[in-house]
Amino acid sequence: MELIRGIHNIRSKHKECVLTIGNFDGVHLGHGAILARAKALAKQYDAPAVIMIFEPQPREFFAPDTAPGRIGRLRDKVKLLEGQGIDYVLCMPFNPKLQQLDAQAFCQQILLDGLSVKHLVVGDDFRFGCDRQGDFYYLQEFGSQHGFDVENTPSVLNALNERVSSTLVRNALERGDISAAQMNMGHTVSLSGRVIHGQQLGRKLGFPTANVHLKGIKAALSGVYAVIFMVDGVSHNGVANVGVRPTVQGKTPILEVHLLDFTGDLYDKYVQVTFCHFIRAERKMASLDALEKQIQCDKEEALRFFANQ
Repeated sequence: MELIRGIHNIRSKHKECVLTIGNFDGVHLGHGAILARAKALAKQYDAPAVIMIFEPQPREFFAPDTAPGRIGRLRDKVKLLEGQGIDYVLCMPFNPKLQQLDAQAFCQQILLDGLSVKHLVVGDDFRFGCDRQGDFYYLQEFGSQHGFDVENTPSVLNALNERVSSTLVRNALERGDISAAQMNMGHTVSLSGRVIHGQQLGRKLGFPTANVHLKGIKAALSGVYAVIFMVDGVSHNGVANVGVRPTVQGKTPILEVHLLDFTGDLYDKYVQVTFCHFIRAERKMASLDALEKQIQCDKEEALRFFANQ
């Protein structure tokens, strides 16, 4: 699979494609249905299957303070999409230039001139263009006028008869229900990133941590978890905190992992953290002594969790 950054990097091999568009945050089972249909059509047309995503996600551009947390980072998303057998992922920078395109200009400049789309598959709630003026019916009409077909995909319902969506997954994560999130995603809940130098407070408290840089994104996950930490192809058990560390007046979201069965230098390593069990919500402690005692309790619960697996 190839990641294409921006419409200006489109080449002839990418064009005349079967396209689907969306955020694909979490790449859940609903997304899987859309991708399966796109792949089937691509085979039928003998054309490449292309996914268009946006970075940042539109709501992060318009309202960064109130935008929902992300289920996964861009790299996590691309890896999951690659696993779905897609040919190309077109990552469009969501910036003022793109934001100002109305529905007609988006269809003309991006879908027609840029990609020469043969067939477009979108979710049943897809909206686009300045002020979200474009919808499925607009796309259908534009496609009929310019020689490409447009179809939507029906909602995917889970065992509880709920519509599978990123919002449903996000809500599960926000209440600490990892099992429900995994059920609706069809895969584990993971975040990846590079280990960076931190304040080394955990080391001073007796719990050295690997600080995983989230590049400023707000994660849908928050709190303390038992996790599996993958580095250099080897997995280790750990206890992780995702959040801003209110006890030490932290402001930037970070993922901190204390490994239960590993010592060594992890700086600058690229790692993947899989969340297995919710332990507690992040909260401000009265003192560093109270924080140290709570971390010990968190570690003991993580050890119990792994001992029972």
